Formats: sequence, structure tokens, C-alpha cells
Amino acid sequence: MGDVEDKLAYFQAITGLEDPDLCTEILAAHNWDLELAISSFTTSSNPQPYHNNHVPSTSNPQTQPPPPALAWKLITLPISVISGAIGLGLWAAGGVLSYSLGLVGLASPSSSSSSAPLVSVSAATSEAMAFVAAFERDYGTSGPRPRPNFVSEGFMDALHRSRNSFKLLFVYLHSPDHPDTPSFCQRTLCSETISAFVNENFICWGGSIRASEGFKMSNSLKASRFPFCALVMAATNQRIALLQQVEGPKSTEELLVTLQRVLEESSPVLVAARLDAEERQNNMRLREEQDAAYRAALEADQARERQRREEEERLAREAAEAEKKRKEEEEARERAAREAAEKQAALAKIRQEKAQSLGEEPEKGPNVTQVLVRFPNGERKERRFNSTVTIQSLYDYVDSLGCLEADSYSLVSNFPRTVYGQEKLTLSLKEAGLHPQASLFVELNS
Repeated sequence: MGDVEDKLAYFQAITGLEDPDLCTEILAAHNWDLELAISSFTTSSNPQPYHNNHVPSTSNPQTQPPPPALAWKLITLPISVISGAIGLGLWAAGGVLSYSLGLVGLASPSSSSSSAPLVSVSAATSEAMAFVAAFERDYGTSGPRPRPNFVSEGFMDALHRSRNSFKLLFVYLHSPDHPDTPSFCQRTLCSETISAFVNENFICWGGSIRASEGFKMSNSLKASRFPFCALVMAATNQRIALLQQVEGPKSTEELLVTLQRVLEESSPVLVAARLDAEERQNNMRLREEQDAAYRAALEADQARERQRREEEERLAREAAEAEKKRKEEEEARERAAREAAEKQAALAKIRQEKAQSLGEEPEKGPNVTQVLVRFPNGERKERRFNSTVTIQSLYDYVDSLGCLEADSYSLVSNFPRTVYGQEKLTLSLKEAGLHPQASLFVELNS
């Protein structure tokens, strides 16, 4: 039952078909020959979609395309290796490869929280760095020799790197004690041909079986002979797909032919994965640009609305201030008018009181003084006074006329010029020398 589930899961991962019933029918139509079913689906130049009422016919085996040589074996990774994965994510949405080499998240830290990891991320990286240094020391010190560029990081990080690069992961498990190891490394693995091909087309990870992670990977890949190489990619449910393994000493030509074949058969999937990722990236960038444009338009609308509200508030504020100023000015005018009226009333009352204090104008007689008053505007006023009244009576007379708007003035006579100021207000007209007649003019005080 487990083999059937593995075949079904792998077929879904490679083809991108999500309907398990349809995938089951296709596999059953090919007698559960996974390689033949995948080949029938992927090698057609214009594959027709499968329907529940239609599966490819296998009655004529000569018309079927040759099955691929890629291995389909699914390998479950050790929990200690999986626990080191940090955010590997998905190579394709929905947990399937969608006819591309989409990397499926192998594990999250929470999935193995109950098991203490035997190899931490830092320990795996340390082992990888030690392997690279030892390999460089043993096979890369005699001049500028070519060699595979092994990454100095743990297996899961290397798998993550291969996902980001849309490349397969080339795995080399190093057995220092095997007698064929030095010859294979020197003549085959570090040959100029193999090194250049591996470095250009794969992500390369190596580990010594003496180290913890290398030993666990050798058990997971069931390495039975050394030297051991493998090409893998990610699969579902904390597993990797073993596409090809090369066991035992191989010549440069043999290894190169194997690598070229696997790369050629995998390239459509890798290209499709890259195009799918680019399309998703372009769609994401387009959505981001649309979101940015929407946010910019929204911000512009908000700015315009804010500006409109501020303008309305400014106009309302100015209108309120203008109304307040108008009312203040109106109140000031009313207050000024009221004060002026009150002042005029007070002056009129004073003039009336002063006119009443003067009494009736006396008739001409020896004790009556004739007084002529000239104003600055040229107006002339004349009146008779008893010679015994004081100079103050003359000022009261001028004030009662209301001909002056000035409050401070003096009565002055010419020939000789005499100013009848404050010091002379108590003198009688006769004492002041203004009897029997006097001619005075009003002089405004500055």
C-alpha cells in the first residue's frame, strides 16, 4: 500500500495533476508503471488533457514513447536533517510541482519540536565546511586543479539553494577509507570536464560518511557502494526524489554521460519551473505595482479630500472672523456714536447751564460792557455784560455758543496784546480794563 501511495504522490508531483482519482486511473491504465505513465504524460509534444472517461491506450506498446531512465524512488529524510530546515517553502502553489521542479517545504521547526535534533544547523554547516576544507586539502592543493564547488552548508540549505537556482542537487558522499575514493576523486570527480559540467549545471553538496549528516544521508540514500554520487530534488512529505544514483568507481566519460542524460531529461521540468516562478514573480510585481498605484491614487484622493476640508475650514474660519470683525466694528461704531451722542448731550447740557448762568443780556447803560468775540473761522459774536462780571463769564459765553470744537482756548486782546488766561478768570471786566467795550478773539491752544 505504501508503494502505491508513493507512486501516486510522485506522479502528482511531476505532472501537476491534483485529482487523485484521475491520477489513479492513469497509473492503472499503465499497469502502475510509474516511468511509463510519466513518460506518456510529459514527452508528448502537445499532450491532450486527461478526462475521467479517457485514459491513454496501452494496447499497442510499440506506439508508446520510451520510458525515461530517471529513477522515481522517494527517500524519506532523517528527522535530524529535516529539523535543520528553515523556511524552505514551496516550489509550487498547492504543494505540487505543477509540471515544474517546485520545491515543497520539507519541514517546519514545529513539526519536529517533540524530537531533539541530533544535528543542528550550525553543526551541519560546520561539518560541511570541514568537508570542503579537507577535500580542498587532499585534492585541490597541487596547482590550480579544477574541482566541484561544494557548498559550505548543510544538506537542507543546499537543497534550498538548488530550489532558488532551479537546478538539481548533485550529492557526493565521501568515504575516506574506501580504496577507490582517491582515484575517483582525482581522475573523475576533479577532472576538468566533470568539474566544469557539475559547477555549471548543478548545486553541489558533499559530505563525509564519517560525519553525522553524511552518515545519515548515506543511510537514507541506501548507498551500498562507494564512491557514491546522486542527483536529487525535493518531493512531498519530508522526502526527496532520487533521480539518479551512481555507485562505484566510474570513468569521466561514464559519469558525464549519466549527468548529461539526467540534465537533458530534467531540463523541461526545470525550465517550466523557472518560467512558472518568473510568471508568479511578474504577477506579484504587477500586483505590487497595482497596489502601489491604488495606494498612490487613494493617498492623492485623501490628500485632495483633506485639502478640500482644510479649504472649507479656512473659508469658514475666515467667514467667522470676518463676521466677528464686522460685529466688532458695528459695535464700535454704535459705541462711538453712543459716546458721541452722550458727549454732545453733555456739552449741550453744559452750554445750556452756562447760558443760564449768564442770565438775561442787560440793556445798554453806564455799567454795561459791550464785548465783541471773533472766532478762528472768522465768525463774530457780540453781547453786553455787566461790568462787574468776571472774565470767567466771557469763557462761559463762548462755551454756550457751541462754535468751537476745541476744548482748550484762550481769549486774547490786541493793542496791547493781552491773554486772559487762568490767572485772570476772577477779574471783573472793569478790573481787567475791558469796560466799557472790548474786542477779543479766540486763540486755540496747541
